[in-house]
Amino acid sequence: MQPYIMSDRLDLPVWSCAGRTGTRFLIELRDNQRIMGLKCPKCGIVYVPPKLVCSKCYSQMEEWVEVSNEGTVTTYTVVNQQYSDFYQPKNTPYTIGIIKLDGADTGICHFVDEADPSKLKIGLRVRAVFKENREASILDIDHFSVVS
Repeated sequence: MQPYIMSDRLDLPVWSCAGRTGTRFLIELRDNQRIMGLKCPKCGIVYVPPKLVCSKCYSQMEEWVEVSNEGTVTTYTVVNQQYSDFYQPKNTPYTIGIIKLDGADTGICHFVDEADPSKLKIGLRVRAVFKENREASILDIDHFSVVS
């Protein structure tokens, strides 16, 4: 007898620990509306989101630095397909971009409020827009809006 293979979806609630670095990053977003990164003592690279070890030289990082709420879109995509209301916090179409914040050397992936492809471009200047009710989540930044 051949095994019967069926297509199914199982939604499991998952709790995970953000760790020491992620916790500080998320609490700064929630309590102070500040975006923080970690700076490598050897290379000087500022990582946002922060991480404990430098990807370039493998040095341990402990120096927290505040970066700007403004930055530049380095790449983006417009999402037009709605897969699931549960997994997608925005209605389509929406834009996801990699944003290099002023003062950071790495990019952070987040929503950009412009979904019209004719208005999007690499190099677009954007600013973080924080939710009013924050809960220590990356989604405490609701989106990045275009700076006029």
